Amino acid sequence: MNMPRNGFKAALARNATQYGIWAGFATGYAAEIVAGLGYDWMLIDGEHAPNTVPSVLNQLQTVAPYTTAPVVRAVNGDASLIKQLLDVGAQTLMIPMVETAEQAQALVRAMRYPPHGIRGVGGGLTRATRWDGVADYLNTAHEELCLIVQVESRLGVENVAAIAAVEGVDAVFIGPADLSIGLGHAGNPSHPEVQERIRHAVDATLAAGKVSGILAPNEEDARRYQAWGCRFIAVAIDISLLRQSALATLARYRPAADTQAPSRTY
Repeated sequence: MNMPRNGFKAALARNATQYGIWAGFATGYAAEIVAGLGYDWMLIDGEHAPNTVPSVLNQLQTVAPYTTAPVVRAVNGDASLIKQLLDVGAQTLMIPMVETAEQAQALVRAMRYPPHGIRGVGGGLTRATRWDGVADYLNTAHEELCLIVQVESRLGVENVAAIAAVEGVDAVFIGPADLSIGLGHAGNPSHPEVQERIRHAVDATLAAGKVSGILAPNEEDARRYQAWGCRFIAVAIDISLLRQSALATLARYRPAADTQAPSRTY
């Protein structure tokens, strides 16, 4: 059996924007709906959604027949958790709150087998190897794995050039919400200081020869970040879409009590 191909990693190598959607319902049923819509990639969120390793596995299995590529965000950079997520078949991981090159190097090691890393060998126990069905998995797994580090703090942006330069880091994803609150502008990622720091992070990532991505459900934001050079952009969040659509539908029949515009914090 051949190694499963990582379509997302292959797409990053092309000079075309990959449009993604956040999948936050933590169920295979909802994930399958999202996977069938035509987005280039979907983020299975293990940081802020109530996901566990078994629920991530369920969603990976559910969306496997679709062309939308799954990206799994871990709750943190714990090496044991990374091992579990890789073993159940995640090929692209996003790790939040990376602030130094040393952190990025540790994440690379967590994703690779010795002598280049510390990932434990699961062999025939793991879905990643197709239960020992993939020939020479131990020596070739890294070729189809993709590591996205998330830069979303003042310190992370200060160190973004060094983080992006780490061998084994494939892409840098910027988190506007955490960055804005870390810079003292809670709920206002459009603040000039936040925008300047985002632009700096994008430029430094591109200068290191890596790919930059961002979460931008607001169209104006998404198009600006695309013009700056971001090549994978999450332009929707499934939970937000449900809420906004439900409110808009009700408002057609009853004056809306909640007239607040959709948040641009994310």
